[in-house]
Amino acid sequence: MSHGHRVAVETSATKAGMQGMARTRALELARDGITVNVAVPGPIRTDMFYDVAPAGSDKEQALTAAIPVKRLGEAAEVTRAVAFFADPHHGFVTGQTLYVCGGTSVASLAL
Repeated sequence: MSHGHRVAVETSATKAGMQGMARTRALELARDGITVNVAVPGPIRTDMFYDVAPAGSDKEQALTAAIPVKRLGEAAEVTRAVAFFADPHHGFVTGQTLYVCGGTSVASLAL
């Protein structure tokens, strides 16, 4: 397995573990009025993304082309997803995962 594939597998395993933990905690804490949800960002324009795919590089262009919506996400889009979960008006939502990923969670995209 190449280093790139190992990172993708480790990232996927970490995300799956976090989602499982959140679902368990959602059940445990629901009786106390505490909700637990997960926002899973996809390729987002951040320094971390550009450490992997430098701005303007062929890699950035290839990754962007592989995203179903054909663009990178913005940090503000992830912020709005988290704000949805944090809003007291959404207190009936718990144990859920919201993918903020431009469709990459339903497509075949190996970052």
